[in-house]
Amino acid sequence: MKIVIVTGLSGAGKSSAMKSMEDSGYYCVDNLPPILISKFIEICQYNVEELDNIALGIDIRGGAFFDDFHDGYQELIKKGHECKILYVEASDESLVKRYKELRRPHPLSGEQTLIESIRMERVMMQSLRNSADIIIDTSNLGINDFRNQVKEKFLEDTSQPNISIICNSFGFKKGIAIDADLVFDVRFLPNPFYISELRERTGNEKDVQDYVMSFDESRVFLEKTTDLVEFLIPQYIKEGKTQLVISFGCTGGRHRSVTMANKLGDHLKKLNYRVFITHRDS
Repeated sequence: MKIVIVTGLSGAGKSSAMKSMEDSGYYCVDNLPPILISKFIEICQYNVEELDNIALGIDIRGGAFFDDFHDGYQELIKKGHECKILYVEASDESLVKRYKELRRPHPLSGEQTLIESIRMERVMMQSLRNSADIIIDTSNLGINDFRNQVKEKFLEDTSQPNISIICNSFGFKKGIAIDADLVFDVRFLPNPFYISELRERTGNEKDVQDYVMSFDESRVFLEKTTDLVEFLIPQYIKEGKTQLVISFGCTGGRHRSVTMANKLGDHLKKLNYRVFITHRDS
């Protein structure tokens, strides 16, 4: 079992790191008392199927339990788990600015000032920082750059872009696909519905696909749409998008839209994207 401990200074980006880990396929639990880590892993190992990657967020909020972390961590390693510690930090100036903007109290705040709380936490976390396998300073990182760094370090298959693409078809007469990021209306294409031998079939079948793609406008549309989508996907990935829903709509959602969703989906699979093809109304 792969276990990543996500920790670091309060306000440095631990929550964002946990979200990136979740996007990368890790089962995430935040603010788990360190004393319970070993027991939690044991429960997951023997009671949860297909749970191979776990990310656990711990920080100074663990209070008195925090001193128990190192013993529990060494116990996990002795049991043969593949363990790493990701530590996120930022400069005092950056942390002060973030707390001022969010108007939230520091976990160690009391009678002392914010900067004193930050410096106290830095001292308390030093031993954990010394044990870290990966340290990321977020002082000058934008949120998307930071999340991308985390994904690059922990994504299982680094050869495959970290985005899921859903190519979907639907029929306008049953309502538009409300969860779509991109919607293409293909009702302008010749309709197989009016061909008696194709009426009861769908765009999942070769005869229907051959009919739809026999027209110049269909081929040109698919070519131009493919070019557009190939341009857009890297831009979405750069901005941290992890799922893209591309929907094609025709009148009934059985012939033209299904054909186009299948064609685009098959093409994107060849480009090594993680693609799911779904048909709402066929």
